[in-house]
Amino acid sequence: MPSTLGWTLDDWRTAYRNGASPGVLLSALLTRIPSDDPAWIAVLDPDGLAEALGELAQTLAEAGGDPSALPLYGIPVAVKDNIDVRGFDTTAGCPAYAYRPVRDAATVTRLKAAGAVVLGKTNLDQFATGLVGTRSPYGVVPNSFNPEVISGGSSSGSAVAVARGQVPLALGTDTAGSGRVPAGLNNLVGLKPTRGAFSIDGVVPACRSLDCVSLFTLTAGDAAEVYHLLAQYEPSDPYSRQAPPAFACDGPAIRRPGPLHRLAIPSSLPRDVDVDVRLQWQHCLDQWRALGVTLVPMDFGRLHELAALLYEGPWVAERHATLEPFLENHGDAVNPVVREIIATARQFTASDSFRSLYRRDELVRQIDASLAQVDGLLVPTAPLAPTIAGVEAEPVALNSRLGLYSNFVNLADFCALAVPAGFREDGLPFGVTLISGAWRDADLLALASRWLNAQPSPLGATGLPRPPEPLLPPRPDTTITVAVVGAHLSGMPLNRQLTERRATLLGATTTAPRYRLYALADTVPAKPGLRRVSKGQGEAIAVELWEMAATAFGSFVDLIPPPLGLGNIELSDGRWVNGFICEGYALEQARDVTHYGSWRAYVTDRQQGQTGSTQESY
Repeated sequence: MPSTLGWTLDDWRTAYRNGASPGVLLSALLTRIPSDDPAWIAVLDPDGLAEALGELAQTLAEAGGDPSALPLYGIPVAVKDNIDVRGFDTTAGCPAYAYRPVRDAATVTRLKAAGAVVLGKTNLDQFATGLVGTRSPYGVVPNSFNPEVISGGSSSGSAVAVARGQVPLALGTDTAGSGRVPAGLNNLVGLKPTRGAFSIDGVVPACRSLDCVSLFTLTAGDAAEVYHLLAQYEPSDPYSRQAPPAFACDGPAIRRPGPLHRLAIPSSLPRDVDVDVRLQWQHCLDQWRALGVTLVPMDFGRLHELAALLYEGPWVAERHATLEPFLENHGDAVNPVVREIIATARQFTASDSFRSLYRRDELVRQIDASLAQVDGLLVPTAPLAPTIAGVEAEPVALNSRLGLYSNFVNLADFCALAVPAGFREDGLPFGVTLISGAWRDADLLALASRWLNAQPSPLGATGLPRPPEPLLPPRPDTTITVAVVGAHLSGMPLNRQLTERRATLLGATTTAPRYRLYALADTVPAKPGLRRVSKGQGEAIAVELWEMAATAFGSFVDLIPPPLGLGNIELSDGRWVNGFICEGYALEQARDVTHYGSWRAYVTDRQQGQTGSTQESY
C-alpha cells in the first residue's frame, strides 16, 4: 500500500489512473490519523466513509462513469469546523454551540460535485477569533515543524493537516489573516480570495461582511485549480459577488488585471519583528529582485490605521451580533480570551460604527491613491513565530502582533496569497504574502508559481521535493500569452516593447519539433522568421512565453512590421499559443539557421565571428 502522505492533486489523480481504489486509499489514510490528533475535531468512521464513497459513486455515475470528468475524483479534503458538512457536527470550536447541518456549505457542495471526499472537520481558534491556534477546547494545535511553537490560527487544524501531508487541500476561513498566518508558519500556500469570490453560505460568521472561505494547499498550481472550481457566483448568498468581465485601465494599477511587476514593500519593519524574520526578509527581497520584480519601499501607516479598525473599532460588534444569544445563555462555555474580545463590542455605539465606516472609506481611497503606481504589495506573512507558552502568557498582545500585515486586507477589499519563502535560522518556515486588488487572485497565483519555481521549497512539513509549478496565466479571460522567438527575447533590442506594456515573462520552452528558423535579410534590428513544416522535417526551436493584458495586446501587434505577423504556434507540450510567424516570400532570401536551435545561439555565434569588425545590430 503506497503512502499517500504529501501527495498533491496530481499524485492522487495518477494513482487513480493507475487503478487504485478510493475506498482502499482513503481507508488506509484514515488509519494514519491518530484519534487524539489536535488538528482534527472529527474524522470519518467506517460507516461515514462508506456513505461518502456511495455519494462519490453516484457523482461518478452522473458524470458518465468517467473519473477524468471529475477533477477532484476521490481526493481527500479537510474542512474547518465553522463550515457546514453534512454528516458532521459544526462546532466552531465550541462543543456547547454544536449543531448538525442538514446541507453542505456552498463551497463543500462544489468540492463534492468535483469528486472530492471530505475526510473530516479541523480544529480552530474558537469562533474563528484568533491568529494563534491555541484558543480551542479541542486542544492546542502545534506547529508542524516545532511542537513548542504555535501553528497560527484561526484555521490551525486545516493548515497543519495539509502541512503534514494528510490531505492535499483544506478549507479555512479568513477575516483578519486566518487563512494566511497558519500558511506562513507551516510552509504552505494559503489563498485568501477576493471577498465574495467564494460563497460564505453555510459558514458560521465571524464578521459576515468581511469573511472569506480560504484555501490551504501544498502548491500554487493546486490552489489555482481549486480557486477556479470555487469562484462561482451564488445567487442565494447576499455576500457573493460576480467578477467583472474586465477592468478599467485608468484606475490604480493595483486594481487592474494582468502581470504583477511592481510591488510595494514596507519601508521599514517595526522593532518588535523577530530577528529571524528580519534576516530572512532581507534575503528574500534579493531573490524577488532577481526574479525581475521591482520592489518599491512605501509607508504602510494608512494600512496599519485601517487594520486597527478591525479589532479596536466597532467591527468586533459583528462577532457579537452573531453570538449574542449564545453568549447570554452559554457564556461560560466560551474561551475566556474569545469572550473578552467579543465583549468589547458593548462599548461601541451605532454612531461609532458609522464613524468607523466613514473612516474606512477615507483610508481606502487614500491607500488606492498611494498604490496607484504599483501592482500589489509584498509583506512578511507572520512577523513573529511565538511559542505556545508565550501566547498563553500574553494571549492578546502576541495575537495582535501576528496581524501586522494581514488585518487590513479584507477591510481594503484586497485579495492575498501566502507562499513559502525559505526557512529562518531557527529552522522554522518563513513565508511572504502577495497582496493586490479585488479579482486579481489569478495574477497573484501566476506570480507565486514563478516564485516557487525559482525558489523551490519542500512540500509543507513532509520533506518531499516540490514538483515544478505550472506556468499560470494571470487572468485567462483578460490576458494573452505570446511566444517570442527573436528580437523580443529577454535582453534583445525589441524586448522593451513587451516590458513597456507591463508584460511578464512566464518562462522559456520550445516549439513542437515542426519548425524551421531563418535569419531574415535586410531587417534592423536583425530578426528571424519561423516556418511550420511537415513532420520529420523540423526541429524544436527555443521560445519565451510572455503574458500581457489584453488591453495592451493591440498596440503591441501594431508594432510588428511585415513580413512578420502573429499566428498560432504549437509548443512542445502540445499547447497552441500566439506567436511570431513569417510570410513565405521573405524566407526565399533568408538563411536557414535551424541547426542553432535558438535565435540567441545564432546571434551569439555571429557576434563572436565578427570580433574586430562592425557588428550588426541585434
